[in-house]
This record gives sequence, C-alpha cells and structure tokens, in this order.
Amino acid sequence: MPSSPIVQAELPVLRQYLLDLFCQVAYQEGDFTLSSGQRSTYYINGKQVTLHPEGGAVVGKVLLSMLPPDTQAVAGLTLGADPMVTATSVVATYEGRSIAPLIVRKEAKGHGTQAYIEGLALPADTPVVILEDVVTTGQSALKAVERIRSAGYRVTQILALVDRAQGGAELYQQQQIPFQAVFSIEDLQKHWAHLHP
Repeated sequence: MPSSPIVQAELPVLRQYLLDLFCQVAYQEGDFTLSSGQRSTYYINGKQVTLHPEGGAVVGKVLLSMLPPDTQAVAGLTLGADPMVTATSVVATYEGRSIAPLIVRKEAKGHGTQAYIEGLALPADTPVVILEDVVTTGQSALKAVERIRSAGYRVTQILALVDRAQGGAELYQQQQIPFQAVFSIEDLQKHWAHLHP
C-alpha cells in the first residue's frame, strides 16, 4: 500500500489497483454455473471488490470519472449494484458533485409504499446512469433500466466494472443505450495469467 491513501491516486493508478484487486480476490477459474444458467470455466465475484474497504472507494472514483457531466443519479439492481451506487454517490459528494443513489429492487416491496426503487424521489426526466458489477447477458441492468424508466427518469448510459463479452453489450446496443465497461474479460484473464504463471 502506498504511503498516501490509494483513493487519492490518479485514475491510471486507480484502474491498475482495481485490476490487481479483481485478479487477487474476485476472479477464479474452475467449473461454475452463472446466474444466467450458463456454464463457465471462470467466475467473477464483483462483490469481493465493491465491498472491499479500499476497493469500494476506488470503484466509486473510477465510475464517477466515467459519468456523463449531466448525470444526477446512479442506480442499479440490488444486490450487486448496491455498494457501487453508494460509493459513487459518496465519492461524488467529496468531489463537490451531487449524485443521488437509487437502489432498484428485484420485486416490489411487500409493505409500505410497495416501491421498486429506494432513494430520493427525483424530478421527471432526471438523467440516470445504471451501474452493474459484472455484465454477462445484460438482463440485470436491463431490468434496472425498465424500472428507472417506469419511474419517469431518463437512462443515459450503463456502466459496468467487467464485461464478460457474452451478449450484454450487443443487447444494450439493440436498446440504443450507451455502454461502457472499466475492464473486458480479456483484461482480467490476461492479468490473472500474468500473476499466476
């Protein structure tokens, strides 16, 4: 760990730190069944990075740097996006920006307001960026997009930490939603192989 906190480093250093962290704690090779039902020879547990003390803060800084200037809120499907949405909002506050965090439930709350979205009520047409840790087929983020649009907000982009390159980007392109990932699966696998010769 450098003598100054990692979160104060420049963006290229932060990205390298995240890549190292993904390869140390989140990426595994083996035989896995994904949430999409697909089989895979590798697995990425993004929560090992987003719930890491320094990792979460670095995720917030990197994602904040990628947000379009007009962004007023970030949102994502619970549970994977919860720490990302929170970290991005908190980091934004320290940098003098106000970005509201919204958490999208998978099912409507069964009591009280029965809301799908937790967070501040925002004006109609508020520009919102959807956050996702790992994109495979793209369905999770798309569910969040639908809920955010149903609430009257405008989705301007989807940002992910890792794109597994298994159809997500193509799905978002069909839906005409701009998509960007911090890392491709090739970035992770190349670096992992370098660390595990």
